Amino acid sequence: MKFTRRALGATALAALVALPAYAQDKGTIGIAMPTKSSARWIADGENMVQQFQDAGYETDLQYAEDDIPNQLAQIENMITKGVDALVIAAIDGTTLTNALANAAAMDVPVVAYDRLIRDSGDVSYYATFDNFQVGVQQATTLVEGLEERFPDAETWNVELFGGSPDDNNAYFFYDGAMSVLDPLIEDGSIEIVSGQMGMDTVGTLRWDGSVAQARMDNLLSANYTDKTIHGVLSPYDGLSIGIISSLRGVGYGSGDMPMPIVTGQDAEIPSVKAILRGDQYSTIFKDTRKLADVAVGMVDALLQGGEPEINDTETYDNGVKVVPSYLLEPQPVTEENWEEVLIESGYYTEDQIN
Repeated sequence: MKFTRRALGATALAALVALPAYAQDKGTIGIAMPTKSSARWIADGENMVQQFQDAGYETDLQYAEDDIPNQLAQIENMITKGVDALVIAAIDGTTLTNALANAAAMDVPVVAYDRLIRDSGDVSYYATFDNFQVGVQQATTLVEGLEERFPDAETWNVELFGGSPDDNNAYFFYDGAMSVLDPLIEDGSIEIVSGQMGMDTVGTLRWDGSVAQARMDNLLSANYTDKTIHGVLSPYDGLSIGIISSLRGVGYGSGDMPMPIVTGQDAEIPSVKAILRGDQYSTIFKDTRKLADVAVGMVDALLQGGEPEINDTETYDNGVKVVPSYLLEPQPVTEENWEEVLIESGYYTEDQIN
């Protein structure tokens, strides 16, 4: 069936060879993104559309607004319409097995984008950041902030937040962070006052900031009526904003209650502004322009008969296969380096931040 579709496409293309606008079309790429509720996913989609179009492809970009059945329907519809390849940032990385089997039956390659698709042998490649390193950087900046803001504390009181349990990356973020924090917990430098640890306990479904804020409210009322909280490990800026709202609600950041050290990820504009206000200490910058470039390069190589560039063949076992991957380096951002990292690189303008 796929051969017939491609053969027909080639015949039609030959008939239109005199028309330059069509001669440059290399096919259509389906791009399935999880949601527009996060600014980073909007940027991811826009960057890929631009770069695919620059490379000679048409695009079909769809956002599922964190609705799993909606994303499944969008992907199935893309396959039915005859896309030549799929780039998928999955809402739930365990729900796409049948859809990917349908793609494979049509000879449509699939690149997982920044979220590993699990339980399928039909994932061709994976474009992402070094997610374990993201967690390492989050915890490292947390400890640096604790040393800077609370140098006289005998023990730092800290609470932990994890990402969405249905996002494979959340476990890498958490494990990376705990590789830094566990030794400090063991030697008594850090105390998790609530005792809440482990992704099964601290995970935040769908990366929902309101859920994080409600949990922070509960943690404060149950554990900190007579104690000071010094730090919060937050894996994502959208959670950080909710956590900060909770902390400010009980007086932190004013008077004699300094704001705890709060981490984040994605360098979203509200969190960059929060860093400049002193509410959030750090975030982790993941340049979506570079990630889009990697994904576009993978797809172009696959469709043009080449070999996609990869730098990891061991880390990402999806339960069926180890998915060959390209890992990009993340970068911590604080008040000290935000201009160099975010403004001088052209990712944001000063007007967007100020």
